[in-house]
Amino acid sequence: MGIEDSAVAKGDPVKQFSLMLENRIGAMHSMIKLLNDSKVHVLGFSIQDSFDVTILRLVVSDPELTETLFIEKGIPYVVNEIVVIQLSEGAASLGPCLATLSVAETNIHTSYPLNVSNEGWTLVALSVEDADFASTALQNGGFKLLFQSDLSR
Repeated sequence: MGIEDSAVAKGDPVKQFSLMLENRIGAMHSMIKLLNDSKVHVLGFSIQDSFDVTILRLVVSDPELTETLFIEKGIPYVVNEIVVIQLSEGAASLGPCLATLSVAETNIHTSYPLNVSNEGWTLVALSVEDADFASTALQNGGFKLLFQSDLSR
């Protein structure tokens, strides 16, 4: 028994890049500068800091170019598919969003806000157990999802 609905929107999932950086001043700035110099925009990020390393998670405007840059520069990375939702009512939409995921018995691993959309909507990136399942559950719950083509500029 799964959540299925032929009316749910489909598209290329949003890619999240995860990198390990040295825990030193300027490490994140150097990474963001590398991307910005290549006209890749960082749309959202999350940092998990520890004594010796930092995990930097990024959502970018051009994932293909980002992968090319990382390969050319020898920067190790991991790519995950994530869910990006639009909170139409801003912060008031967060509770119902989390309730929808709870009912679907889907765990959230990480979450962080993305830069506000051009239309002014609040956007949230969610790394979940099963992105396809969570996407369907959220859309069936009335939430609008964004796909990579919606974020690429």
